[in-house]
Amino acid sequence: MSSETIKVNGVDLNCVDLSGANLNVDAAVRDRYSQAAQAQEASLCCPVEYDPQFLKVIPQEILDRDYGCGDPSRHLLEGDTVLDLGSGGGKICYIASQVVGEKGKVYGVDCNDEMLSLAKEYQGEVAEKIGYGNTHFLKGRIQDLKLNLELLEEYLQQNPVKTSGDWLKLEEHAEHLRITKPLIPDNSIDVIVSNCVLNLVRLEDRKQLFQEMLRVLKRGGRIVISDIVSDEIVPSYMKNDPKLWSGCISGSFQETEFLKTCEETGFYGIEILEREEEPWAIVDGIEFRSLTVRAYKGKDGPCLDRKQAVIYQGPWKSVFDDDGHELIRGERIAVCDKTFNIYSKEPYQSQLTIISPQQDVPLDQAEPFDCHQSPIRTTEETKNKNQSITILPAEDCCGGSDCC
Repeated sequence: MSSETIKVNGVDLNCVDLSGANLNVDAAVRDRYSQAAQAQEASLCCPVEYDPQFLKVIPQEILDRDYGCGDPSRHLLEGDTVLDLGSGGGKICYIASQVVGEKGKVYGVDCNDEMLSLAKEYQGEVAEKIGYGNTHFLKGRIQDLKLNLELLEEYLQQNPVKTSGDWLKLEEHAEHLRITKPLIPDNSIDVIVSNCVLNLVRLEDRKQLFQEMLRVLKRGGRIVISDIVSDEIVPSYMKNDPKLWSGCISGSFQETEFLKTCEETGFYGIEILEREEEPWAIVDGIEFRSLTVRAYKGKDGPCLDRKQAVIYQGPWKSVFDDDGHELIRGERIAVCDKTFNIYSKEPYQSQLTIISPQQDVPLDQAEPFDCHQSPIRTTEETKNKNQSITILPAEDCCGGSDCC
């Protein structure tokens, strides 16, 4: 087989190169996007509708060089500290800077010099238009958010690598930089966004990529990732094609694999925010489409019993969360303090009735608790059972607005 039929936006392309058995993913992506920073390449992006009010301040050159498949900025909040993985020319960063406002911060990380130059070129202009500057563009690899490549380049200028000993010293210095001057510190980010970039990372680096996202997020922080996913597992002959990989196709996650990776990394509250019905591309019958996923950090920690409970409102008879708790419709389910705090916020809060005990149990007095068995919490446990109270409605209560 020398070629396969490819459809991108309804156009057939016979361009699959099956000779790249030893594909260098980093080089293929770097070369493709260096060229795309210089001239617009329509095949690299999906049609996405952005809020036009945020596009007014962004220079046309950045808009023309933007390559994405979704708009994760729709899910940001005022005051957020945002990290954009693979920020490219800076479009999502400049949109995010307006959404989070003057009190928020936006960091864009990319390793492509041409894209970074494009993004930085207009920082002053955009800041002047919106009245403040809160964007910061950093050079690094998104699967290694500890290593500041600009600082590493400063070292290389003074210490060029000529021997294997020099190379070992370079590696030692890189590790020193990760420890002493991390590009993105631990627990520093409210929300991570990414737009059609994760699929460009080498398969062997993806576990580290997700672990890095978890590391830099604050407890309760979230990821909002828009990316291209496939409906079937991508075969090896496609993965070995540099044009398909750099074109956001053959490196795609299989869509259930993407969700499973989030779960295995330790995220919770994983939900699909948007899934394109029509595929963006079809290669040899495999469909590739845009998916936007949100997930949260913070389910780690001890389980302690403070007599708290939740009631799942339905419509399903029962559901399981990402940590294995079963919630049964209408039942008071006993949960530990950690899970109770998670359920008291979105994405769970709107589907649950939250029940705090009438008599508080101090955290330092709470006992270890296994809530994975989904035990039913009795009403007596959440009330002060030593106190008998009787409250009846007043005799003149007739259901009016002043009643009770």
